[in-house]
Amino acid sequence: MQEALSAINWKVIFLLAGVLPLGIAIDKTDAAMLLSSWLLQNLQSYGPQIILTGFFLLSMLLTNLISNQATAALLAPIAIKFANDIGANPRAFLIAITFAASLSFMTPVGYQTNTLILGPGNYKFTDFLKIGLPLNLILWIVASLLIPIYWPL
Repeated sequence: MQEALSAINWKVIFLLAGVLPLGIAIDKTDAAMLLSSWLLQNLQSYGPQIILTGFFLLSMLLTNLISNQATAALLAPIAIKFANDIGANPRAFLIAITFAASLSFMTPVGYQTNTLILGPGNYKFTDFLKIGLPLNLILWIVASLLIPIYWPL
């Protein structure tokens, strides 16, 4: 029993215990709706491609805090509504959100595998940020350029 208890990485347990309420809070307080409303208000005059890029960025950032499924579920209906409101192709917005929701490279909490390797790999939170941030930025730029080509707005 002692050996089993000593094998548990308590940092990971407490990390998960802190992140789960964060995801619930984002869902219950409509923080995602407020963020997307702010995004639309500030970017609407720039056109659908910039709004698409903004939704991609929002989805990419949220997925590093909560699960990718929760991110996609929170943002998909909002993106569809906004795409319809501005006369853009909702499919392009959904592709952007689902792709960005898979980019949980910046933190150990966005995806289960990241959390699992945190302790055994002797990684720190900053290790994920050092590698994940440039990778996410590259993919954000590439996706922002290619999504409107394959799914015209």
